[in-house]
Amino acid sequence: MGDERVLIRAGRLVDVAREEVLTDRVIAVEGDRIVDVLSEAPAETSSPTIDLSGHTVLPGLLDTHAHMIGEMETGLGYASLVMRTAAQEAMSGVRNARATVEAGFTTVRDVGTFRAFVDCALRDAIDAGDTPGPRMMCAGAFVTVSGGGGDVTGLAPDVDATIPIDLRFGVANSVDEVRTRVRKILGGGADFIKVIATGAVLTEGTSPGSPEFSEDEIRAAVEEAGLYGTHVAAHAHGAEGIMRAVRAGVRSIEHGSLMDDEAIDLMASHGTYLVADVYDGDWIAEEGARGGWSAEVMRKNDETTDAQREGFAKSVKAGVKIAYGTDSGVYPHAWVAKQFAYMVRFGMTPMQAIRSATVVAAELMGWQDRVGSIAPGMFADLVAVAGDPLEDVSSLEDVAFVMKGGAIIKKDLR
Repeated sequence: MGDERVLIRAGRLVDVAREEVLTDRVIAVEGDRIVDVLSEAPAETSSPTIDLSGHTVLPGLLDTHAHMIGEMETGLGYASLVMRTAAQEAMSGVRNARATVEAGFTTVRDVGTFRAFVDCALRDAIDAGDTPGPRMMCAGAFVTVSGGGGDVTGLAPDVDATIPIDLRFGVANSVDEVRTRVRKILGGGADFIKVIATGAVLTEGTSPGSPEFSEDEIRAAVEEAGLYGTHVAAHAHGAEGIMRAVRAGVRSIEHGSLMDDEAIDLMASHGTYLVADVYDGDWIAEEGARGGWSAEVMRKNDETTDAQREGFAKSVKAGVKIAYGTDSGVYPHAWVAKQFAYMVRFGMTPMQAIRSATVVAAELMGWQDRVGSIAPGMFADLVAVAGDPLEDVSSLEDVAFVMKGGAIIKKDLR
């Protein structure tokens, strides 16, 4: 749309900052920014107008635990990654990014890819306008121990040395190696650091409840990232791994599946964000049964799904800061909004769930000055739905309109 002034009539506008719904508002957009939110249309009528008077308008949504790169999970381990090139992974990322932004998620924090820095290349292509997609904050590569939750496991030992360097770029096994890997990952273009603090559900041979880094090693990552002005997200399922990561100063705990009361209290007292993918377990159970996923993955999913949801509900009551994060890439990117209904089912109000994917997610990312709310000076990232998401939050699964930076991505106003 260039820099021309565009007016957007909103029948209902969700003000996530004030936690209220405003009626009959007009959002003025110039270029890629919101310049005003008006209670009535201005007297001048020359500006193009987008009529969303029959819709609910919200800020563009944020997913703080996304995986844009690669094909869908198969539940059969990661050894098959050696059969795909980085270029193939990137092309999958182009498709995934388009599906994500068309679903109304205009910003994501991409928490890692086995093929190091392919996420950063996708981010740069989107920013350059070469391909559609959300704004991306990228981890670049996993920081993980050898044979850990972020390593390529399941290979025969005599082929281990042949693995391409970008599949194991973040492997580190001491405090000094962690510092070196963090510097190299940030130097390679990453925006923040993802540390794999425990084993993983989908990585063969690892235990989700078992810590894989010491507190000192995680603290080294936090300190090194801090020198670059950025943060650390910690993949952590088990309670001990969660507590090590929180005490070490990470900004967010990802998954948190086996958290206990002590870990929840520690997150609350430290102000650590929880990013829990509470829909994911149902998809794994259903798709795994259809697709013949490994018995190990299915067992670990059974052991973590209900426990995670119980911990999530306790975390809501304890006042833990919770940001929306889905683990998209395990399930289809077009379904990224399915988690809203689950967050409400397990203790949040619809407004809390929406805030988790807007203002709270933006705060976690440190991007609250540009995304996550509808206010002058913010990027013109907007979504609209025909229903009322505060009555039925699942209406966010079918967005009718998406704008990112003043450009219309989707318009289906039937």
